[in-house]
Amino acid sequence: MLSCCNCNTFIFSFPVITINKLKHTQHRHRQTLVVASIHHDSLRVLEWDKLSDLVSSFATTSFGRHALKDQLWSQNRTYEESLKLLEETNAAVEMYNHGSCRLQFGQIDAMLVQTAIQNARRTIPVTGYEARAVLALLQSSDSLQGDLKATIKQDKDWYSRFMPLTEVIMEFVVNRSLVKVIERVTDEDGSIKDSASPELQKSRQQVQVLERKVQQLMESLIRNEKSETSILEVNNIDGRWCIRVDSGQKTSFKGLLLSSSSGVGSTVEPLSAVPLNDELQRARGLVAKAEADVLLELTKKIQLDVDDIENILNSLVQLDVINARATYGLSFGGSNPHIFLPDRNSSSTAQSLTKNDNSNGPIPNNREWILHLPKAYHPLLLQSHRENSKTAKEDVATSVAALDKGQPQPVPVDFLVSNKTRVIVITGPNTGGKTICLKTVGLAAMMAKSGLYVLASESVQIPWFDSVFADIGDEQSLSQSLSTFSGHLKQISNIKLQSTRQSLVLLDEVGAGTNPLEGAALGMSILESFAQDGCLLTIATTHHGELKTLKYSNDAFENACMEFDEVNLKPTYKVLWGIPGRSNAINIAERLGLPSVVIDTARKLYGSSSAEIDEVITDMEKLKQDYHRRLTEAHYYLQQSRRLHSSLLKTRKKITEHSTSLRLKKLRDVSASAAMARSILHKNVRELGASAKKISQHNKAIKSSPVSTTNDLHTASDNNKSTLTDRNPSDVKKIEKSSKDRFAVPKVGDTVHVSALGKKMTVLKVDSSKGEVEVQAGIMKLKLKVTDIQRL
Repeated sequence: MLSCCNCNTFIFSFPVITINKLKHTQHRHRQTLVVASIHHDSLRVLEWDKLSDLVSSFATTSFGRHALKDQLWSQNRTYEESLKLLEETNAAVEMYNHGSCRLQFGQIDAMLVQTAIQNARRTIPVTGYEARAVLALLQSSDSLQGDLKATIKQDKDWYSRFMPLTEVIMEFVVNRSLVKVIERVTDEDGSIKDSASPELQKSRQQVQVLERKVQQLMESLIRNEKSETSILEVNNIDGRWCIRVDSGQKTSFKGLLLSSSSGVGSTVEPLSAVPLNDELQRARGLVAKAEADVLLELTKKIQLDVDDIENILNSLVQLDVINARATYGLSFGGSNPHIFLPDRNSSSTAQSLTKNDNSNGPIPNNREWILHLPKAYHPLLLQSHRENSKTAKEDVATSVAALDKGQPQPVPVDFLVSNKTRVIVITGPNTGGKTICLKTVGLAAMMAKSGLYVLASESVQIPWFDSVFADIGDEQSLSQSLSTFSGHLKQISNIKLQSTRQSLVLLDEVGAGTNPLEGAALGMSILESFAQDGCLLTIATTHHGELKTLKYSNDAFENACMEFDEVNLKPTYKVLWGIPGRSNAINIAERLGLPSVVIDTARKLYGSSSAEIDEVITDMEKLKQDYHRRLTEAHYYLQQSRRLHSSLLKTRKKITEHSTSLRLKKLRDVSASAAMARSILHKNVRELGASAKKISQHNKAIKSSPVSTTNDLHTASDNNKSTLTDRNPSDVKKIEKSSKDRFAVPKVGDTVHVSALGKKMTVLKVDSSKGEVEVQAGIMKLKLKVTDIQRL
């Protein structure tokens, strides 16, 4: 501080550095407010708040709904955080589809649990309702943890498939003894049980006895009343029993006047009931004290586990939020989006996609598309259609009217943006669906970033955008004296300053609201600036025909238009890619019956060159539609050929399996026959051995008795002689020769008869030294003794 010597004037001075810091801080604060305002305005025009409310309604707890709203409204998250949110949603979907672990917490009153935690920390007795809320929390968490453990016990793969929810559920610490205490002390309606303590049970019994006595006294007083007093009713005022009688009437009993109402009656406490009422009041005081003691003791037990209870509550709210996101996606048939960080310096995003690989469906060719959004629905339109359909089904009259009118179905849009495209210019008639397309893409980008499934019929591939900026609708500001045109320019200017190379910008009717020539020039300049050094992707709608030509001078631009049915004079809401839209005003006017003179004059004023351009555009549209028709047919025949190919592969597999089974059956039959043959041969060998043994024993017996042997020999000789003498000499010679040939050693190639098998077999090998031969019949080969075969 400096003072002037000649006067009483004081001059204050501050350091320059402090002033500069203050200015810098104020500037940063203003800049932060501007950025927040731009983001808020973008979310508002995209109706993100309505979608957040819709998704939050799927949460089953009040805390979960508030937490999910806050989570969705906060778009300031990193790519890794978005991946984590999608991973959580996928795990909840897996859990829902499995069916054993249900993340439903509607039975939990989170507000009462929170109050019980706060009271327990301050040693304030909890109420019975709060204790029952804590009980429901502990029981739900314990049941969920038990179901998860049982599922993992059946199949360990579910542990990883339910991650990261598995870790959250497994960390529950439930004190089962506290559960038993709360069940013992409190009833289902939150009241304290008589069995909670002996003092409480005794006090309540005393109250019941006194109440019966007072009631009996009142009934006796009423019965003994001999006057004409009209007894209205017996009341209990502030815990004291009394009688209400008509006003102006006398009673035979004396009492204390508690209240009086003119024209209605008076409430009197009989003197004889005063002692009982006083005693009843004291007994009720004892009951209240006993209940307070029970609840205080219960509070102390809860206080010991208050940290675990709070952790469980926070975890269940987190699970409720995750399950709400998953349930919303499943309810509306959403598709799990593949988000990635695109490399602006490379034509491929393969490395970025590997981080978010999952089993939702085949990932489209990532070298071709930066944004692959096929058959995507606007979530709010789909919700509105569902509500209308539900209302129509509930109301028969409305249903008939809806059937007659034809309930309009939401039309999905296809957004297939190539890697080299940075700006998309969409043209088309008013009410043709251009703005809906912008909102659909913007909402899909924010849904994927927030861990929500995108409402699309096929697999979706969306780049991760750090911000989504939108300038849609009438931004006229009367408070700032800004016209519609000025409001749009100010918003676009702010978006240009805040957008990055990772942002999505949506501009509706760029260059509109001013002179057409100046607006077109300004629109072209704005879009070229975004394409050159602006954001990752810009999508703009316009009516200016000059903006259609940007594609032919800059590869970063792409044209699209909204299809229009010229026969029925209405839009189809479908996007046609690569084709600039054309004006239909003159044609529509002609079809609507405007005089031909006016139509001809309009066409002359419009110019022949413009008409020729429209004819070229018409031809391009026809070629495009023909191309799509042929592409659809090719896709159909491709699917048919794939099905036929799959059927042929299955048939070939069945034939192969059948032939293999036949071969195995034949081998089994041959093996069984060989085993049977070996068994028969072994049996015959055993029988031959036993026969040889009997012969040797017989020979020994003959040697021991020579006389009988000689007689037998003579007898046998005589018999043989008589037999031989009965035959001709030539027959005898033939028999002897045949016998020698049959039992002679066979040669290789001879056909022999195996009597044990009853089959004819061919000799393969002869071993004279061992008296063995190797024979074959079909595929069966055997080694036999010479004595076991006979030559044929």
